[in-house]
Amino acid sequence: MSLIDLSAVSFAYGRGRNVLDGIDLKIEAGRNLGIVGESGSGKTTILRLLLGLARPTAGRMTFRGEGLDPGNRAVMRGFRRAVQAVFQDPYSSLDPRQKVFDIVAEPLRSLKIDMDIDDAVAGALASVDLPPDAARRYPHEFSGGQRQRIAIARAIVSRPELVLADEVVSALDLTTRIRIVDLLKTLSERTTLVLVSHDIGFVALLCHDLVILEKGRIVEQGAARDILSAPQHPYTRRLLDSTPRLMDFA
Repeated sequence: MSLIDLSAVSFAYGRGRNVLDGIDLKIEAGRNLGIVGESGSGKTTILRLLLGLARPTAGRMTFRGEGLDPGNRAVMRGFRRAVQAVFQDPYSSLDPRQKVFDIVAEPLRSLKIDMDIDDAVAGALASVDLPPDAARRYPHEFSGGQRQRIAIARAIVSRPELVLADEVVSALDLTTRIRIVDLLKTLSERTTLVLVSHDIGFVALLCHDLVILEKGRIVEQGAARDILSAPQHPYTRRLLDSTPRLMDFA
């Protein structure tokens, strides 16, 4: 089943040039997707589109086959519940004034999801291997890797169909990165992941399919195994040659 489709999507900020141009991609339930590119490739912009924070300036974006229109409250409510995100920096993505319980519970409250909040938060924390007493503590009491686990717990507490992860391990040390990869592997058994990263090796560990972005265009896409074994585009080959890959250490 297709969750999100982008068809001939382009995007420009104001009247500037396109930062995305003619993007065609499909996110299918149960198939993790990696979106890979260097700085300036358009990764951040495509993430904003996938989160519903921006609208294409050309082309069409659909969610479960319906146009993703911010004015359609019913569609957007279903979209917000189905799609959650984990961001790059675990030190700035968590409100330091809130206890972990309130941070993790926020999606349930903001989306008015009818779930037992205490049970849901406890279950989310357990699923990311954090102890029950973590709920009563503040973010500054945790390491960077633990904070990223809290952010992941917040993303999965509403049981979304899709989790978007933006450079989710780039701010972490190598040992912690490997632990987060193992956690994401486990989580991907019950939710679909889209990983946005400059590190093609990292996303290849977790993703069935890859999309390679260069200067706002998709230059290569397909099964991760095929792209890694026989990259067709010079830019993809350059990424493989130059990017430090987690798989070399895992």
